[in-house]
Parts: sequence; C-alpha cells; structure tokens
Amino acid sequence: MKIIIKILLIGCALGTFQGCKKYLDVVPDNVATINSSFSNANETQAYLFGCYANLQALADIRRNSGFTGSGEILFPINMQDQTTLGGAGGDAGFDLMRGLQNSLNPIHNFWDGYNMGLKMYESIRMCNTFLENVHIPLDVQPYDRKRWTAEAKFLKAYYHYWLLRMYGPIIIADKALPINSTSEVVREKQQSLDSCFNYVVKILDEAIIDLPPAIQNAAAEAGRITSAIALSVKAEVLATQASPLFNGNPDYQGFKGKNGEQLWPATYDASKWERAAEACKVAIQAAEAAGAKPYELRLQGNIVSASDKTKQLLTLQGAFVDGWNTEQVWTLNPNFGWQYMAMPRVTADAAGNVFAVYSNFSVPIAESEIFYSNNGVPINEDINYDFPNRYLLATGDEAHKYYIKQDYTTARGNFNREPRYYSSVAFDGAVWFGSGNTNDNNPNYVNAVNGYASPPDRTRYNATGYWAKKLVHYQSVPGQNTVWQTYPWTFIRLSGLWLLYAECLNEAGNHPEAISWLDKVRTRAGLQGVITSWAQYSRVPSKPTTKEGLRSIIHQERRIELSFEGQAGWDLRRWKELQTVLSKPFQGWTVFNRTVAGYYQLSNVYQPAFGLRDYLFPIQQYDLLTNPNLVQTPYW
Repeated sequence: MKIIIKILLIGCALGTFQGCKKYLDVVPDNVATINSSFSNANETQAYLFGCYANLQALADIRRNSGFTGSGEILFPINMQDQTTLGGAGGDAGFDLMRGLQNSLNPIHNFWDGYNMGLKMYESIRMCNTFLENVHIPLDVQPYDRKRWTAEAKFLKAYYHYWLLRMYGPIIIADKALPINSTSEVVREKQQSLDSCFNYVVKILDEAIIDLPPAIQNAAAEAGRITSAIALSVKAEVLATQASPLFNGNPDYQGFKGKNGEQLWPATYDASKWERAAEACKVAIQAAEAAGAKPYELRLQGNIVSASDKTKQLLTLQGAFVDGWNTEQVWTLNPNFGWQYMAMPRVTADAAGNVFAVYSNFSVPIAESEIFYSNNGVPINEDINYDFPNRYLLATGDEAHKYYIKQDYTTARGNFNREPRYYSSVAFDGAVWFGSGNTNDNNPNYVNAVNGYASPPDRTRYNATGYWAKKLVHYQSVPGQNTVWQTYPWTFIRLSGLWLLYAECLNEAGNHPEAISWLDKVRTRAGLQGVITSWAQYSRVPSKPTTKEGLRSIIHQERRIELSFEGQAGWDLRRWKELQTVLSKPFQGWTVFNRTVAGYYQLSNVYQPAFGLRDYLFPIQQYDLLTNPNLVQTPYW
C-alpha cells in the first residue's frame, strides 16, 4: 500500500482529474466523467484512492496547526528568514503564533485550500460522489463494495471533523450537489456546533460496521482505514466535543446564524465526557484486539554498544519514529521529510555540509521545562530539584554519561530529568546516539551536541539551543553522503488513547480508574505511579487526589508523551490553554556567543501573539461575499 496508494493517488490526480476536465469540455452534465470513473472495479477503486489524497497530504506537518501553532517548535526564527527559507507559503502555519492570522487571506485556509490549507469541501464532494456511484460497476465484489463505502464514509466524516475543530459550526455537505444547482441551493448555511459533531459521529458509526478490524496484508494495504482507526477517531471527536472550548464555552454564546439561530451550545453538558469515555474504552479494546500493544525496541544496523539506558531512550522515541510498529494505531504513508530541520550538527561531516542540516526547528526553553524531573513530577514542584538555579552551569558526570557528555559544561536544568526528556529533546552537551556512531560507551564520544559551535550563517541555525530530538531517527546520517532513515507520520498511538481515556474518566468523575490508565503511560516511561510520585516528591502532594489537580497532571502528561507529534496544538486549543502558553516570550540561550558564560544567558527569541479570536479560524472574507448565508467566526 505504501507504494500502491502513491501510484494510485498520482494516477487520480493526473489521470482522473485531467480526464474530468477533458470530458467536461464536451459534456456539460458530467455524465461521461461519472461513467468512466465507475465503469469497473479498478476505476472505482482508483477513485476511492483519490478520496484519500487529502488525508495523505495531512501528514505534511506544515499543514497541521497542532504542530505549527503549538509553541513546541519555532520556525522561521525571524520574519526576514521567511524569504531566505522558502517564503511564507510553506512556513505559513508557524505564523499562527505571531498574531498574523487574518480574514482577508487566512493562514491554513482549509475552507478554500490556501496558505498550506487543503480543499476539504472538494474532498468531501469526491467522497459523496463515490458514495452515490459505487453501486454502478458490476464487477465489484460485495465485500469490496461494503468496505470501499465504509472507507469513503470515514474520509467524509474525518474531513468534516478537521473543519469542525478549526471553525466550529460548519456547512454539513452530506450530498454532492448537482453541477447545475441554483445559487440558492449552493449557498448553504452553517449548522449548529453539536449538530456538526453528532453528524461526524453518525457517519463514523456507519463506517465502523463495514471496516475490517485490522489490515491483513500490510504490504498491499498499509495506510487504509480500519474499524480500530475509526473507533479511535470517534473517541477523539467526542473528547473534543466535551472539552472546554466546545462544551458550553461562554466566549461564543453570541455565535448565531443569519436568521438568529443559536450555533453554539448554551450550557456545559457533563454527560459528553461520559460518552467520550465509553468511546475511548471501546477504541482501546478494538485497537488491542487488532494487535496494538506498547512498542518493543527493534534495533537495526551495526550497534557497537547500547546500554539499557540508551535502549530505554530509543524505545520511547521509537514508538513514534519506527514506522508501522504495534503501538501506532493510525499511521499515514508520506515520509517525514524535516529531520534536517530538527537535528543539530553532531559530526564534523554534518558540519562540513551546511545544506545537509539546517537545525531551524528550535524548541523554546519553556517547552523543554514541561518534562518532569527524574522523580516523575514537574521540576517546579519537585522538593529535591533546584528549580531556581536551573540556569546555572554544571559538568557532565558519570551518573548522566548516557545523557550528557562527561566533563562537558551545560545547564543544571539538563540534569536529573525523566527519560522522555532525553529521548525527546537535545541540548548543548547532550549525548546523541546515532548519526553514524552507535557506541554509547566511547569515553571520547564525538556525537554530542555542541550548542555554541559556530553556525554557518544567520539562517541555518537553532535559535534557542534546544532541538526536537524525538523527530530524528538514530539511523539518519547527514553529511557529505547523507542518508535519512525516513518514517511515516503517526496520528494516533496507543499511549495517546490511554491518556485520552484517563482524561475523559477524570472529567466524568471516575478518579481511580483515570489514575490507572495514566500510570500505564508513566510505567512505560520509567516513572512511578502518579500517587506515589506526588506523595514522595511534590510540594503539592495532594494534587492528584482532586479532579482539578489530576486534570492538570493529565494535561501535562499528554504534552510530554505526545510532544512534537502534532497533537499539542489541538489539545491546548480544546482545553482553552493555548493562550496561556503563547502569552510569554519564547526564550533560548544567546546562541551566537562564542563563550560558555556568554552562551548561557537567557535571550528572548520573539514574543508570540495569540488572542481569544485565534482559538477558531476565520472564514475568508471573499466567501462571506459569495455566500451571504455564512456568518463570520466570532471576533473576526
């Protein structure tokens, strides 16, 4: 499927759509196009894979506001860099944090398909066309017809969901409108928020019945939708509907349609969390029945020496970057192509080829500080952690030799941290297993990060001194003969489902069971259970015993476990916490200073700008002119 779906998508894009244009020039009513697209089983399946096209395109993280607008990664560093590094087009999503969103030409415009957005309504129309014509070809086997119909329904539901969490109330496109529809018919209205959520869930339920529980032939079908995937998406949809942004949010009580109809739920509904919790439970059971389980390390290549601590880090990282493993409930085909932005130059060979490694994906210090101490509690709560002096300097020692280069001077904040910190974030002095060196017992370890090594210029550099190590496979070796170990992008992992279930259980009032699912994630990360950790090490030992306290812990746990995976931005939005994260300046070290003392001075990279209006996306002004039945998103 990894190969087949790409070929078919290209075929659809270049063949079917060009063919459509040719036929439309001759036959205005589109009959010839439909007849040719559904003339036989092969053509029909090709059309279905065309419906998959925008789903696969979502694996490009530049299109994912959950990644670009989360505050986890800064890029470009300054506005001048946008010209040097490719312009505002491909990098537009990162401007969501700069306060540059607008209604004249919106960033990530998925309503129309501009500024790194995709034409979601066009894809929905394709799904509807497929559903209305899949009965035509006589050579399609009944099982295939059911499965293909279910896949198209899932895609239609997911495209609606993507729009829904961006814009709130949207137009529900349940049927493909005829090409000769009148303007009155075409100018549809937005439906109420809960109607939109309920519609998505309804279509997902219809799809789930006829989807296979798992892919049996991975070589031919990996990437296609299963019932386990659809159930997991349903759980996410319902958790989103139950979350503070969408569940009785007073900020949008004035959101009404053109005729004065209420588009936003007026009151908070606690039962939505119960419904979401049940959906999470079913999704986890389905995923595990289909073979999902925590990732087990699959070391590849010539490994000279890998200690247990190194293997633990590779396991935590590999759950995401080791493609098509058992923990990845839903993985999309396209390969992640931005490793050169996420890694430092850890070898002389990489430093000698300035175009091999850019290092521009810069992690703010605040993001690095969400990871726990080695006691499994926030570093500002740990009674044994010297939080006020975390920016002072210390020297790498024997106890940290698999994390920090021995005798290397770095910030104290890099010591005594949890394993997920060292598997996800790289910093000045961090040991870097891989990039051609797979011996973690080499006392003269060359693959360590030198944060204040002179960057080649003022564009290809890291602005904070922290890198998203999690995104770089240990087998990737940049340099004169660059080799990138690419991997597909994962949308849902089993550990993420566990944490979503814990969140829903806590909000629904099932405190003990919520803790049990939270602890499953912590155990895999090498930490004690939440109750034990807070009781022994936190300045607020009772925190996990209250609903509000456990909520804070679960939120932080999700941000840690799913860091840099394109989830945090969506979570922070639905929790109504993104405005808090993006209210303070993004800070890093003074990276162009050539002395240790000078390098370790805090520096403001830039001040983000995110207001109440930014929680939902604006509809382009032009659309409001062409469809007077639409209403603009509040505050825009």
